[in-house]
Amino acid sequence: MAPKFDPNEEKYVVLRQVGGEMAAASVLAPKVGPLGMAPKKIGEDIIKATQAWKGIKVTVKLTIKNRQAKAEVVPAATSLGIKELKSPDQNGRKG
Repeated sequence: MAPKFDPNEEKYVVLRQVGGEMAAASVLAPKVGPLGMAPKKIGEDIIKATQAWKGIKVTVKLTIKNRQAKAEVVPAATSLGIKELKSPDQNGRKG
């Protein structure tokens, strides 16, 4: 039998995401589905948290408590470098 769900327990989910863009539900569902969260709502929270990092791939840490998710950007050195140099969007398009 599965252990009982403790509503006060904090769960952490870490994933890499392009800032300002919605992750595919197929990527988020296996990570947040077992915690009782909707992937679409999590994706919207990630978009809000990563607006300053638009077009840059960053690590996002989700803190889930009481079925409420809080997205937090955990920048890596490369992400900080690209942001400080104010490079254009790194989405692979030319022209």
